[in-house]
This record gives sequence, structure tokens and C-alpha cells, in this order.
Amino acid sequence: MAAMATGDEHAASEVLRGLARHLNCLNEDNKATRKRALEQIKKETVDKGLSSSVLQEVFSVLLKPLLRCLSDPMERCRETAIAVITEFIRCVPKPEESLPYLMPCLAQRLGEKEILEPAEELRLLAVEMLSLTMEVCGKHLAPYLNEMINILQRTIVDPFPDVKRESCSCTVKFSKCVPEHFHMQAESLVKPLMQTIAHQHSRVRVSVIEATGAVIQHGTGKNVDDVLSHLAQRLFDDSPQVRKAVTAVVGNWLLHMRDRYSYFHKLIPLLLSSVNDEIPEIRLLAADLWRQVGAQWEKENEDDIKDKMDFLLSPPPFYPPGVERPGLGCRELVIRNLGRLVPAITHDVTDWLAPTRVRTSQLLSVLLLHAEDHSTQHLQPLLATLYRACTDTERDVVNNCLAAAKLLGTFVPPDVFLKLLLDHVTTPYSCSHPWAPLMVLAAVLGGCSKPLLKPHLEQIANTLAQPDVCQEYQQVMYLEQLLACVDVLLCQCESDCGSVSLQLLQVLVTVQSLSTETTLSEKALESVQCLCKVQDLDSVMDLYRQHMGQLLDWLSASVNTWSSYSPQRLQLHIIVIQSGPVMGEFLSQLMPLLRCCLQPDKDPEMRLSVFTMLAKLLLDAANTLDSQGHFCDESERFLCDVLLPNLVWHAGRTAAAVRTSALSCLLALLHGGAITPGQLLCLEEKLSPLVLSALEEDSQMARLFACRSVSTILRLIGTSLHPEAHNKMYPELLKRLDDSSEEVRGVALQALGQWLSSLSKDYNPELCAPHLQLLFQQLLLHMDDPNASVQDQVLEILKKGSSVHPALLKREVEAVRDKQRSPLYCDQLLQHISSLPMESTGDCPE
Repeated sequence: MAAMATGDEHAASEVLRGLARHLNCLNEDNKATRKRALEQIKKETVDKGLSSSVLQEVFSVLLKPLLRCLSDPMERCRETAIAVITEFIRCVPKPEESLPYLMPCLAQRLGEKEILEPAEELRLLAVEMLSLTMEVCGKHLAPYLNEMINILQRTIVDPFPDVKRESCSCTVKFSKCVPEHFHMQAESLVKPLMQTIAHQHSRVRVSVIEATGAVIQHGTGKNVDDVLSHLAQRLFDDSPQVRKAVTAVVGNWLLHMRDRYSYFHKLIPLLLSSVNDEIPEIRLLAADLWRQVGAQWEKENEDDIKDKMDFLLSPPPFYPPGVERPGLGCRELVIRNLGRLVPAITHDVTDWLAPTRVRTSQLLSVLLLHAEDHSTQHLQPLLATLYRACTDTERDVVNNCLAAAKLLGTFVPPDVFLKLLLDHVTTPYSCSHPWAPLMVLAAVLGGCSKPLLKPHLEQIANTLAQPDVCQEYQQVMYLEQLLACVDVLLCQCESDCGSVSLQLLQVLVTVQSLSTETTLSEKALESVQCLCKVQDLDSVMDLYRQHMGQLLDWLSASVNTWSSYSPQRLQLHIIVIQSGPVMGEFLSQLMPLLRCCLQPDKDPEMRLSVFTMLAKLLLDAANTLDSQGHFCDESERFLCDVLLPNLVWHAGRTAAAVRTSALSCLLALLHGGAITPGQLLCLEEKLSPLVLSALEEDSQMARLFACRSVSTILRLIGTSLHPEAHNKMYPELLKRLDDSSEEVRGVALQALGQWLSSLSKDYNPELCAPHLQLLFQQLLLHMDDPNASVQDQVLEILKKGSSVHPALLKREVEAVRDKQRSPLYCDQLLQHISSLPMESTGDCPE
């Protein structure tokens, strides 16, 4: 060995003698000379393949001259010097012997406030050399802690991205080399790392995160709060590698950081946020780390949770299907920190950044899955959080929070959550979003099992059917959530809903009545059909038959206060339209309700709406109000007490509109056959004056309805009318021949034709000749009407009149023809009169 050592010394001496001139040249002013000298030194040493012991001897001599070359003005010389020193460090057996000279020099070049090395590539080579030094020197670097920290503080924020990355790598290595010393200065690296963590290059961000992990892991633990917000932001990074790095670092802290118990409540959300990452690899990594954290905590606290380990291994009843239950340690960690986590969730779920709100809402579901029934004690703040989140503009936030609400329904006893939720439904938190509690209620009910929900069905249904709940708001969103609550009850409880069928039907009727969107009304009708199905009813008619008496009592209770804004009138409309023939079975309850709400002193717009609805029903009376053939028992009173009072003239447009709707209802009553001719005849004296006065209405539609009503009255009871009653009708109809509306004129002519056809044998044409003469004269005037169809109609009517008093008509026609008016029509009429039997064409008295 001694001989070998002597040989190495001799070889080293030989090498150094050969380098003597080159070492002298390093001090020359000529930069080319210095460059050649360095290249020769490199060639004669590290490139020559000398033994490590020889290199060690040579390095001890060359180190100082080479370090001086790090300040050489020529970049090439500095580069070669760094390369030579790096190779020496890599090859010599005792590189730590160089540290007393190397570290101060590097600290001077890289660790000052202003970095002396201008070339970024050389700064990278220098940091790489430093990294190599850490690898080969290890604990020997402990005395140089200050120099290392100074260098890293500067190089981590270096403008060159590769220098940043290499510096972060150095930080990780250094923390592992001297952990017992590193913690004393570690916190001074936090600031530069946080300044760099948002760098535009994702690889730099990854390196910074890994370095941060090492700094906190081997530091004092006091700087966790300084870095958490930055790491949380990186969970939203576009780069999966960055998010993966955060997940790995946080998981490592939870497993190995000395003071990790103090930071569980801050670190757990970061790791669990990655459980829902869009990248499967990150999700699996987070889940695996979380399992390790839970298992480790379980082992460390085995004595505290011994009872739970023995008795709480089986999942609770009605656990969400297809979901793996977290381990006991994981659940306990969340349970013990939930009190601190819920306020943070409440804060972040309203963050101004949408990605933060989405992640927070995802995290809430994960936490509730771990907390299970322990979330009960935090129910009040959790519900308040869900109400706010459900109003979010981001659909993902809403969906995630509804999933969380469903978990509350799974784990929290119904008597507990209903006590709070139903109060909030009755008195909403927010005036601008009153539907939020309903939305949360629907989700919570969706997570609750049928056996647990059944005892509370009546309480829930009664609350939903309260006027303050189901009739207070008309927003589409509110009605949708109200409908959602009914649907979830039907889905969860099925046949058990039979006990609350009336309340659910009341809610569904209200939703349809208040909805302004066809889609929502259709969905509500589908829910009505579903309510039939769960009760094994054949049709919607059967459902209404089952509850019609109660529904009409429900409406009658408030009928005295109805107005145009009352939802009850709309509810009535839905009930009578959808129940169809069933309504005919409950006339004894319906008619008093109608009489009450249609009195002349009630709200005009409300009466207008009800009359319009009734007109539709009366047109098809056989399939609605008169389905049992009993409406005739009510029709006379309905006509006297309801229709006639509403036909009395009052000033104003609204009053005119009410009269028009009442006329439409009268016409429907007459056409629908819901009143017998005998009943109509009894009321003719009261009815005719009002209908005839309606012929003078300003509304074209009212005049049209009045004309048609007169025509229908004549058709039904015309032959039974007294002549005097007949003679009161035609003058009013004649006036309508000059109406501004062609349609009204046409219907008036039809009514006059009906008038002539209805004259019975009791009508004495001789006694009533003046009336007939006036009628014929007025009709003949319209033979000159510019409208050919009117002329044709008048001709046909006069032909009918020829059978009443042909002589009188003949004389009037001849008088007209003598004046050369309408000769063609006159000739046709005279020809028609001539064709009548001779006995009917006698002379007419003057």
C-alpha cells in the first residue's frame, strides 16, 4: 500500500510538473492564452483517465487557480473551469476536501444580492456542479448551511427557468443531506419558492412544488400556512403534472411531517380535492395516499378507537350503492376535523372564481361521505351552505351540492333534517332565491330511504301544500323545485303516497295553475298520472273523483276573497278542465262556489276568467257539467243568479268585457243543451231584454254573441213565444243590418230568418201587419246592398216571409220595383209569391 501511495504521489508530481507552465499561463492577459491553458489542464487531468488518488492530489493543487478562473472575463474560460472542477468533484475520492474553498467561491458568484455570473448557461452549469457536490459530499456540507441557503435563495428566483428547476432539485437534495441542520434555515427558502410557484413553465412549477414539499417536510413546520394557499391554487393548474405534484407533496406531509396532527384540518381538504380530479392517475394517487394516511392514523391511535374498530366495521343501513366506504381511520380523521372544515367550505363555496367553487362543492360530498351521521351536529351551517351553493350560476356547483344534500338524506335521521328544512321551506332564507330550500329538500329526500321517510310523509306533504309554500311564488324555478319535491316523494315512497294523495294533488294543481311554461305544466301533469299509478287508479278522472269533494271545499274556503290575482281561480280552472265528466258528479258543491265568485260585486277580471272557463265547459256540457244529466236542475238558478246579473249594463271597458264573457257563457249554455226549452221559456221575460240590449254593445264580439243568442232562443222556444215578445225582437235585429261588422250583419240576417220561421199559428199576420210591413220594408232596402251575399240572404228571408203574409209582401215588392230598385230580385220574389196557393195571396188591407 505504501508503495502504491508513493507511486501515486510520484505520478501526481509528474502531472503537476507538466501543468506548471499552463498554470502560469492562467495569469496572462491574453484571453486566448488562458483559454488554451485551461483546455490543456483539462486534457492532462480529467480527460486523461488518471487514477482517483492521483486526481485527488492534483485537484488539491489546481483547485484555487481553477476557482480564480470562475471570475475570468472570458465566458469560455469560465465555462471550461466549471467543467474541470465538476469532473474533479465527480472523480476524486474525497471531494469534501474542496468545500472550504469551493463553497465560499460559489456563494460569492451565485449568492450575492446581484449575481456576478452574467451568462445563464454558466449559472446553470454552476448550479449543476453544486448539485453534484451535494450528492458526493452529503453531510460534509453541514458547515456551509448559510452559503447553501444564500445561493438557493438567489438561484430559485433566477431568470433562467432551467436554473430555477436545478435549484429546486438542489433544495430537495440538500434537505435530505443535512436534515438535522436544514430546519434552522429552511424557512428562508419559502419566500423565493412562493415567488416562483406560479411560473409560466409547468416543469418549473412542478420543481418548485417538490422543493416546497422538502422545505416544509424538513423545516420547523412554522411555514405551512405560508404555502398552503399557493398549493391550493395549484390544484386548479391546467397541467396534470402540477396537480399530481401537489397531491404527492400533501400526501407525503400527511404521512411524514413531524407536526402533521396540527395541520390535518388544513391538509386533508387539499388531498381530498384531488380524489375528484379529471385525470384518473391523479385520482388513484390521491385515493392511495389517503388510504395510507387513514391506515397510519388508525395504527397510531389504536387505543382511542379500539371500540369502533370492534363494532363499527359494517356500513350503516341504506349506504349509497356502488360506493366504496372509506376506512375507519379516514372517516375518523374527517369526523374529528369536520368542525374546522365546514366553515372553510362555507367560505370557499362562494368564492369569486368558478373553479374554486366547483372544487369546493366536490370536496363537500367527499367530506359528508366520510362524516356519515356525524354531519348531524353540523347540519345548520351545512344547509346554509347548500342554500347558497344551489343559487350558483355554475351548473357543476349546483349538481355537486345536490349530491352532497343527497348524502345528508342518507346519513342524517329524517326527524332531524326535516325540523330544519321544513322551517326553511316555510320561511325562506333569501327573498331573491326562495326556491333554494325546496331544491335542497328534494335532494335530501332523494337520499332518504323509504322505511325512514314513511312516518314523515304527512308532515312533508302538509308543508308543501300550505298556501304560503305552494301559492306564494310564481317563479318558474320555484315551481320546478316544488314539483321536484313531489316527484321525489312519489319515487321514494310509491304506494305509501296514497295517504297524502290529496295534498300532493293540491300541489300539482297549483304548479299547473301558476306555471307560464308549457313544459313545466306537462311535467306536472305527468306527475299527476304518476300519482294515479302509485295508487293503482286507472285514470286521472279516478284520482279527481277520489278527491273532488275535498278539492272544492279547499277552494270554497277562500272564495269570498278571490280576485284577479288569486291563484284559486287558476286552480279551479285546472281542476274543472282535467276532471272532465267527474265535475258533473259534484254540482252540489261546484255551483255554490261559482255563484259566489261570479256575483256582480266581485273582481271583474276574475269573473271574466271564470266565465271564459265556463263557456268551454258548457259547450261540451254532456262530457263535463252535465255528465250525469243533473245540470238542468241547476241551470235555471245559474241563469238567474249568475248570468243575468252579469248582463246588466255598467260603464267601463272592463264591465263591457265581463258582459261579453257572460254572453259567451250564455251562448254556450244554449248551444250545449244544458238548459231545457221549458226552463228557458220561464225565464224569457227576464232574459230577452238583457240580450236585446246587448245588441247595442260597443264590442263587436258582444254584438255577435247577442245575435247568436237571440237566434238560438228563437230556435229553441220561438214557436212558444207570445206575439208581443216576437215583435220586440225584430226591430233590434234590423238595426244590426247596418252594423259595421259584416259577420254581425250575417248573423243578424240569420236571426231574422229564424224569427220568421218561428212564428206560430198564434201570431196573427193581420193584427201584426204593421210589424210585418216594417220588417219587409227594411229588408227590401237591403236588396240594394253592395254585398251580393247579403242580397242573397235577404232574398231567402223574404221568401220565408212570403208564407207569413204574401199579399203584404207582394205589395211592398211591387212598390220597390216601381221605383226601379233591384228589379231582378223583385221579379224573383213576385214569381215566388205567385207560385204560392191562391188562398194565401188575398188582398192586404190598407
